[in-house]
Amino acid sequence: MTRSAFTDATGTSDTSGVTGPPLRDSPPPTAAPGRRRRGQGVAYLFLSPWIAGAALLTIGPMVASLYLSFTDYDLFSAPNWIGVDNYATMFAGDERFWHAAWVTTKYVLISVPLKLGLALAVALLLNRPRRGAGLYRSAFYAPSLLGASVSVALAWRALFSTGGTVDEGLAAVGIDTGGWVDQPQYALLTLVALAAWQFGAPMVIFLAGLKQVPKELYEAAAIDGAGPGRRFLSVTLPMLSPVILFNLVLETIHAFQAFTGAFVVSSGRGGPSDSTLLYPLYLYQRGFTDFRMGYASAMAWVLLAVVAVLTALVFRSARRWVFYAGENR
Repeated sequence: MTRSAFTDATGTSDTSGVTGPPLRDSPPPTAAPGRRRRGQGVAYLFLSPWIAGAALLTIGPMVASLYLSFTDYDLFSAPNWIGVDNYATMFAGDERFWHAAWVTTKYVLISVPLKLGLALAVALLLNRPRRGAGLYRSAFYAPSLLGASVSVALAWRALFSTGGTVDEGLAAVGIDTGGWVDQPQYALLTLVALAAWQFGAPMVIFLAGLKQVPKELYEAAAIDGAGPGRRFLSVTLPMLSPVILFNLVLETIHAFQAFTGAFVVSSGRGGPSDSTLLYPLYLYQRGFTDFRMGYASAMAWVLLAVVAVLTALVFRSARRWVFYAGENR
């Protein structure tokens, strides 16, 4: 092969006459297999505490609980395999199980909407620019940090007991209901009020969502003649729908797991007349009072299945009422 080249006045060379295959960019260098394996080893090393914790503290106990749900186990003797007898007894022969399920259903249906409604209302108020907004946010968020503690539940019981602050305050205005914790028709409302009082966490999430709503949408709605109520229904709620979905799922799961308040307010009995016998409290009684740990494990798996089904239904319904920015409907 011949090659001709010449140098021009500027000292550059012309290689247009060069024959041969065109030059190609070389592929980027790839890491050697040994180096990739070392990188993966380092990644697994950093992940090992989480993997060990998940295996020992979550996956392992869940598998053990699933096995125990098919056994007769009392914490003191070896588990005795009985198959599905625990589940059959639960659904066909345990009236308190169905009563606890009904009380828990009422608690969830009342407390979750009330809590989310309060959280959204306060978030709308705090979204307006005002002095000391950070102080107000901290004050409203504080109950969420304290609400699950035993000390707050004890104070709540004292407030709503006979002769307590709430009883005396209602009697002063002519409403004589007696102590709420001592009345079957009002006892559950004390737990609902305790749950609603802890609206700080969803409030913060709602407030973050409100900060992301474009102001141009409100301006355009105002130009079209929409009033405050119409702007709330047509702009605020649709733009907040993903946040509402998030809070709804979390608070529903938390409501089904409510235990501390019911245990403390009712002294662990679920009274009066089982009016505060929430499902987790009855599970605790079966496992740690009656020492029927196998039965309690079966109840735990039923609760997990119910929560999973409800969560799936909520996500399925979200296709109709949750709107995302930039989405065409």
